[in-house]
Amino acid sequence: MTETARTVLLRGGEIHTPADPFATAMVVTGDSVAWVGSEGAADSFADGVDEVVHLEGALVTPAFTDAHVHTTATGLALTGLDLTDADSLAEALARIRSHAAARPADTVLIGHGWDETRWPEQRPPSRAELDEAAGGRPLYLSRIDVHSAAVSTALTAAVAGLAGLPGHHPALPLAREAHHAVRTAAYNTLGPAQREEAQRASLARAAELGIGSVHECAGPDITGEADFLGLLALAAELPGPRVVGYWGEAVTSAKDAERIRRDLGAHGAAGDLCADGSLGSHTAHLREPYADAAHRGNGYLDAEEIAAHLAACTEAGIQGGFHAIGDAANEAVVAGAALAAQRVGLERLRALRHRVEHAEMLTPAAVEGFARYALTASVQPAFDALWGGGEGMYAERLGGARTAALNPYAALLRAGVPLALGSDAPVTPLDPWGGVRAAAFHRTPEHRVSVRAAFTAHTRGGWRAMGRDDAGVLVPGAPADYAVWTAGELVVQVPDERVANWSTDPRSGTPGLPELTPGSPLPRCLRTVVAGRTVYLAG
Repeated sequence: MTETARTVLLRGGEIHTPADPFATAMVVTGDSVAWVGSEGAADSFADGVDEVVHLEGALVTPAFTDAHVHTTATGLALTGLDLTDADSLAEALARIRSHAAARPADTVLIGHGWDETRWPEQRPPSRAELDEAAGGRPLYLSRIDVHSAAVSTALTAAVAGLAGLPGHHPALPLAREAHHAVRTAAYNTLGPAQREEAQRASLARAAELGIGSVHECAGPDITGEADFLGLLALAAELPGPRVVGYWGEAVTSAKDAERIRRDLGAHGAAGDLCADGSLGSHTAHLREPYADAAHRGNGYLDAEEIAAHLAACTEAGIQGGFHAIGDAANEAVVAGAALAAQRVGLERLRALRHRVEHAEMLTPAAVEGFARYALTASVQPAFDALWGGGEGMYAERLGGARTAALNPYAALLRAGVPLALGSDAPVTPLDPWGGVRAAAFHRTPEHRVSVRAAFTAHTRGGWRAMGRDDAGVLVPGAPADYAVWTAGELVVQVPDERVANWSTDPRSGTPGLPELTPGSPLPRCLRTVVAGRTVYLAG
């Protein structure tokens, strides 16, 4: 019997499946789920399996899908210079010095996560400070939102024509095209060993957290082709997690779209194809000026350019999509989708499930447009947990009224807009249960969704976002991508605080999930399985 044909019986636990809310056992044959049911019925399989896994009360769920990840950057933060929890500029500079001393062989130093809004100095590092801390070496430090970066002189010197690009400043962090240029230079300088080390670390961390699939959001302005192709090649060699590659490059013809699929192995021309920037870097495109800056940010694509891209992708039969955060950017995406529907037909456009990353500032009209054109909203609830509320960065950038309208998950679901949850790691950490909790306990109560809806968006929603309706759920015939968790009492949670928790009603036929109230411990992953193969086993 070959490895892929092995049959495994899991028994004595709780199986989260719509097939049977009281299932306690599951059989996997090869890479697919073969059966789910009761403990008593499992006895009939016991003599014909290759392995029996005694769950001892553990919970089995579909493996998570993180629908927006930057794998190499996440791994570099995990293995090296991570400034996300630096409490001051002085501490950040000290970490840079220590990292530079510890990595003498690296051709370029790469770090992530600084956020001047959290520091007492209330300013980013200067070019001179970075030069001193890095010892004169090339240094690239992405801001926490990854839409601007602090860089050393040695790195800027390696980029011809940098001073003439939009977003350049001789002493301060770089944004827009200048940022894209230095980021590409930094990642192109990474040695193969340094890149693979980071990618392996990122995928290993995902597996430890019960993530079975990640959607890599790459592109010519993100990390470059070498990084993207290297990641897909590595993922093909490993048993998991799965890597679904998106390449954020604008196309104007079906031939160009097909090239991205054929030559790069991309699932779609989507992901971080930026219609605008970010709120933290003041580059998200707004209808009205920022509350703390006298401008409206940057729009990188207009409705006509968006329409051309969506029409070309639709003609080629591949998924397209964009990064859009500001209200003006999201309105441009909807307007572009309307134009594309006129050119290729509404049903053809809808069938591809083109996606929008982040989709944070949405008017009711934009939500209606997402539904009309079947645009998937690939969202990151941890953004709200980190920056939302009346005192957070969003309120500083936008003021209270606009902040309260951000990330309207409940309205999207009511309108029938598909949701796929992710982290945008390393912007926020890989943390799927934390993402589910953040969606269920959104800082704006009217935007909250049930834990079950958020969990579905973080499992089955990720598969649906790439056009697969047969996965992300534990039913016979589905891919055997699952995770095993420590679990206490399983409950049903809804966003209405008056009835926030109740034990599962046996008559409801609704399977429960671990309690995810604020402050409660998150489930711990015991095992992660992808296509029937164990990719993580807790020690």
